[in-house]
Amino acid sequence: MTPKVVALGGGHGLAASLAALRRVTDQLTAVVTVADDGGSSGRLRREFGCLPPGDLRMALSALCGDDDWGRLWREVVQHRFSSTGDLDGHAVGNLLIVALWELLGDAVAGLDHVARLLGAQGRVLPMSLTPIDIAAEVLFEGQVDPEYVHGQVEVATTPGRVVAIHLEPPGPPGCPEAVQAVDEADWVVLGPGSWFTSVLPHLLVPDLRAALMRTPAQRLVALNLVSQPGETEGFSPETHLDVLVAHAPDLRLDVVLADERTTVDPDRLRRVTQALGAELVLAPVAAPDGTPRHDPTLLGAAYAAVMTRGRIGPWR
Repeated sequence: MTPKVVALGGGHGLAASLAALRRVTDQLTAVVTVADDGGSSGRLRREFGCLPPGDLRMALSALCGDDDWGRLWREVVQHRFSSTGDLDGHAVGNLLIVALWELLGDAVAGLDHVARLLGAQGRVLPMSLTPIDIAAEVLFEGQVDPEYVHGQVEVATTPGRVVAIHLEPPGPPGCPEAVQAVDEADWVVLGPGSWFTSVLPHLLVPDLRAALMRTPAQRLVALNLVSQPGETEGFSPETHLDVLVAHAPDLRLDVVLADERTTVDPDRLRRVTQALGAELVLAPVAAPDGTPRHDPTLLGAAYAAVMTRGRIGPWR
């Protein structure tokens, strides 16, 4: 048996992690943030009052196999219409997901049906069944007191420095199936991804946060390769960890995974990691072409090495 792995995040970062993890385990669950308010997702959310489907679609696409069926459906769900009409900019997968939600009246069941259609190698769940907005405390240049910025798009593109985030409405209920998956996991993976808008929101959902605290799973944080313009401009790897701990001081970490080639000061990162009670693992996980993205094969090999060493007996 392979380990039960739950990966939490959203957007391109979670998709990269899932593309790697499906090479490691056949018991994989993605728990996806539901705060997107821009683009096709934002339009559908406002029109239908539904969860934003975009990050969920990207997670499903990342779980498609590498056979002809998987490659075709990955292209289909990711395809965006380009026109002068109302469909311009909409992704096919977003429309498919929302259609199933309307027909079934059940967000989780709709996602499960899409996963079966795609032959997805894992399950995709929303972190909450309630659409969520992100509000951030942002320090702009020359200011002493932070201002509030509202909405995921505004937070992700702010020219100021994000200090902390909050969810609106506060304390949303967690998706029960997502909470159960965390409770039953062998490994929980946080990151990589947009730190304030994709990774940290999970820690602000009380049900999910409680599950992350009590789960017997090992907790792994996969760090970003570079800071993100606007949202985490100038952040070092250590700053990412500091911010995570500030939002969830009681969260125990077991492993921090970072790229061995792009980590500027590995000794400093190791000291910070050890102070948190975790182990730093440095491995080649960045794309060999030098672009700031994780290579699925390399990242998968790193995950496999960490998750299988020292294991006694079968996975559950």
